[in-house]
Amino acid sequence: MREPGFWYRPPSLLSILLRPLGALYGAVAAHRMAQPGTAVGVPVLCIGNFHGGGAGKTPTTLALARLLRELDERPVVLSRGYGGKLHGPVSVEPGRHSAAEVGDEPLMMAREVAVVVARDRVAGAALARARGASVILMDDGFQNPAVAKDAALIVIDSMRGLGNGCVMPAGPLRAPLSPQLARTDALIVVGDGGAADPVAAAVKAQGGLPLRARFAPAEASLAALRDKKVLAFAGIGDPARFFATLRTAGIDVAAERVFADHHPFSAQDLAGLSEHARRDGLNLVSTEKDLARLQGDPAAAGFAASVVPFAVTLQVDDAKALRGFVIARLAQARETQRRSGRR
Repeated sequence: MREPGFWYRPPSLLSILLRPLGALYGAVAAHRMAQPGTAVGVPVLCIGNFHGGGAGKTPTTLALARLLRELDERPVVLSRGYGGKLHGPVSVEPGRHSAAEVGDEPLMMAREVAVVVARDRVAGAALARARGASVILMDDGFQNPAVAKDAALIVIDSMRGLGNGCVMPAGPLRAPLSPQLARTDALIVVGDGGAADPVAAAVKAQGGLPLRARFAPAEASLAALRDKKVLAFAGIGDPARFFATLRTAGIDVAAERVFADHHPFSAQDLAGLSEHARRDGLNLVSTEKDLARLQGDPAAAGFAASVVPFAVTLQVDDAKALRGFVIARLAQARETQRRSGRR
């Protein structure tokens, strides 16, 4: 799905006309969020968004997995596996599964951390525990009440913020902002823009932790693209942010191609990209998430080999504060579980 452009512009006539539907959708979403979730026996840290589309959940999840390993924890990521056909629960194996089976984001993350895909999140959590998880990182699912969450870390883009502030389909919000804010323990604002500043202030006012972060390109990606002109393409939630990240890193982006989030690349797509790059003497570059879909498709393997994956990691400005937050939340969750076990 490609996000409607009017979501990120001032309220238009179309968004105003869609507000009654947004109010209905929002009421249902808020009611669901208020339902108690199932405790799964280990701490659950949820990484989510207030809105549809991308903001950097996957790099944030991987950054938290690295932090947890530094703390001698055994993190397992729990994902719904959006875009994959397997309902699960299933442990993702990069050499065995494809993006068409388990989704592009789980497949990409499974190269670095254990990942379980499950439509039934409670069943998925049980498999994660069977795999030895001491902490579950729930990738998305903030608005889903199935599993009780010990902390919710929300990721938001500093340039786009909340768009027009309306609930789907009138705007990008997945639920009214108020009940979402009430369940937010930490907010990670990605980038140096100011669009998310009011949200960060609201999180801080209610006792949550606002943090600022940015994407740091991998040196190998920079080295592969240095002094070259590129054709950048992406089928993610916010392709514009990917192109901006490339330019900020000093990459000469001569052309851009935008596809819908989780787009299944066709033979025609690949032929068009290859021809464009050949004709203009450009190097192809895309996201790791897009490459995960391409590399899992035998018909696209040759094309994928010609694409440079632009790898990034999330770097939090106040890493000490994030570390302290995680340690405190894990201790609190385990104390709650200990007390519950006494009853």
